[in-house]
Formats: sequence, structure tokens, C-alpha cells
Amino acid sequence: MFAVYAKEPNVDDPLSSLVVGERPDPEVPEGWVRVSMRSASLNMHDIWTLRGVGIKPDQFPMILGCDGAGVLDDGTEVVIHSVVNDPSWHGDDTLDPKRTLLTEKYQGTFAESVVVPSHNVVPKPEGMSFEEAAIMGTAWLTAYRMLFVKSGLRPGQTMLVQGASGGVATALIQLGKAAGMRVWATGRTEDKRALAERLGAHQAFESGARLPERVDAVFETVGKATWSHSVKSLKPGGIIVVSGSTSGPDPSAELQRVFFLQLRVTGSTMGTRDELRDLLSYVDLAGIRPQIGARLPLREAEQGFTDMLQGATAGKIVFTL
Repeated sequence: MFAVYAKEPNVDDPLSSLVVGERPDPEVPEGWVRVSMRSASLNMHDIWTLRGVGIKPDQFPMILGCDGAGVLDDGTEVVIHSVVNDPSWHGDDTLDPKRTLLTEKYQGTFAESVVVPSHNVVPKPEGMSFEEAAIMGTAWLTAYRMLFVKSGLRPGQTMLVQGASGGVATALIQLGKAAGMRVWATGRTEDKRALAERLGAHQAFESGARLPERVDAVFETVGKATWSHSVKSLKPGGIIVVSGSTSGPDPSAELQRVFFLQLRVTGSTMGTRDELRDLLSYVDLAGIRPQIGARLPLREAEQGFTDMLQGATAGKIVFTL
């Protein structure tokens, strides 16, 4: 079958490991299902896979793609939940110490078909396109958990989204606006700030800019480049919810400010299957249309990877089959 995969890990030149070609058709183990893919979206996790982060060398070649939407053999239209749990695990999917994401141990979604545990598919809302559904399982699920499960924010409070053009960041803006938050965002360029405002941010600021007032919560996916600004932007008792560190994982902790102002820092990773169901229902009920920055045929996947590496994104990059 046609697929986009990583042939080997390459830390310094990840795109040199990217192959657009053929892979064997997957077998369907008992308790698993085959999904004929219609659309899949690109995530930073796919870049890390090309670099060999979070995946053992003997797992290559690995078909890329954490999430997507497609059709089961019986015709059911579904969205894929990419957190694969140990069969014996009960409880929050994200806390399973043996959990794995697609592309870490099991082949991913950038292919004509993918096999996943039957528990890892949920029905696609009728009013949602396959392209929109394809971005829900990773970026939007991560944003949903950050905002509604981890932050403790209430409607009317103020949230700051750092790095406004990425997939998680654009989802946070749209979800926060729909939920009645006052949404502020930062962006490195005028175009990125304008995008944030088009998506619903009440104000957008240059990266590192002094804000009109301190905020109740900051949502971090950038890491080292924005961390100091995030800490300084919080009200006493405020919270930073962090789900990524694309600019580096090792900023100064600013511990004096953290303890003196009683700030809270909490991590957030992906989300549960039930949260994905709730997210799909919420987006459908609220009439939210996710920001898709680029639509490309899967055969042109290399262009999407190049754009992501260069930071030339304006929402999610979606591949169609």
C-alpha cells in the first residue's frame, strides 16, 4: 500500500529519512480494526519520530502519522484516538505507564490504511468533514484537555496562548473563545498575530510584549523561548499549562517568582478516549470550524514536513488520500 514513512532515525537531517513509497498491507489482529484512511494531519511528533525521539531504532521503518479519520470495513466513519493502552490498563488513558502513541510502537496513519485496537476509534460527527476530523485526535485533543481538564479556568477569565499559529495554539484560541474566555495570544510576526485575531483572540501581542494586565492562565507549547514571559504574565496564584517545548525543554525555572506568587505549573499530555468523544461533540454543537493551514495530497507530504520545520504554518497541515 502507499505510505509515508521514516526509514531510519536522523537527528540532524530528519527529512533525509522521509520516504514516500510503498509498505506492506497491514494484518488485522483479533480485537483490532482496519481504518481506510481519508485524511490525516501532521504533528510535531512526526518530526521527533524522524529524529528518533521516543522510538527504538529497531522499530524502523515506521509509517508516520499520529491521527486521522477514515472508514471501517463496515462503512462506519471514524476518528482515530492515537493513545494505545496496555490491554490490562484501567483508568485515565494518559496515565498508563505502558501507553504508547501511534508511530512509537505501532504503524501510523500516513497510509492507505491503518490498524488500531477497536477501542481506539470513535464515531465521526456527520457534520464534520474528514479533513476537520483528522486534526482532532492529537492537536485539538491536547488543547481540549489543557483548557477544560487541567487549567481550571472559568468563562470570563483571561488566558494567554503562546505561539499563536501552531496546531495546539490555534485550537486553544478557538476553544477558549467558544467557551467564553477572554483570549490573548502572542505571535512572532504580524501575519501570525492577525491569524490569532481572525480565529477569535481578543488581542494579539508580539512575543515577549508587556501585557495590559496579568492573566489567569498561560498555555505553553513553545518552551524555552517564551517561558520567562509566561511566568511574568501570570496573576498571583495563576497557572501555566504546558504540553510541549518546541524551542527547547530547559528554561530557567524562575523559582523565586513561582513560590513568592504561589504560581502553579502543570503538565498535560494528549487526552483520553472519552475526552475525544466530548471534544467532537463540543466542536459539533458549538459550530466550531478548525483552522486548517494547508491541504496537501499525501504524495506531497514532504512539502508539509518542510513547512513545519521552517515554522511556516498557519494552523494544521492536513494530508488527504
